[in-house]
Amino acid sequence: MADVQRTLVLLKPDALQRDLLGEILTRFERKGLKIIGLKLFQLSDEQLNVHYAHLAEKSFFADLKTFMKHTPVVGIVLEGMEAIAEVRKMIGSTNPLQADAGTVRADFSMNVSSNLVHASDSVENAAAEVVRFFKEEELFSYAKITDQYIFG
Repeated sequence: MADVQRTLVLLKPDALQRDLLGEILTRFERKGLKIIGLKLFQLSDEQLNVHYAHLAEKSFFADLKTFMKHTPVVGIVLEGMEAIAEVRKMIGSTNPLQADAGTVRADFSMNVSSNLVHASDSVENAAAEVVRFFKEEELFSYAKITDQYIFG
């Protein structure tokens, strides 16, 4: 049986600027993923330095930080069967031009630097990213009538 997992999604400034929040959230909900945390917040330099530490030596790091602080971001914690892999499939390749048709990035983006969304890429990263951006009291456990159809 598949595992119920939690994963973090950040809707980046370009998603806010282009009014795509509802469209992207709707896709996750229609898939059967449960929103257990949702908030709008401004990223700090400290958060960005930790979150993108693996990119700190790249020439584009300063521009990435500036972009990510341009507007608030929307943080979402999703829960569902194999949520990490499912969300990654739904958003598509980091490079939108290589993303499969029907994915968020293929449908709404044209370049890597404005690819709309971040999503956790592993169980370990999901666990670390959820606690980086959400306090425990900001996450909610609840039953939905559709759970019986989605989870069996």
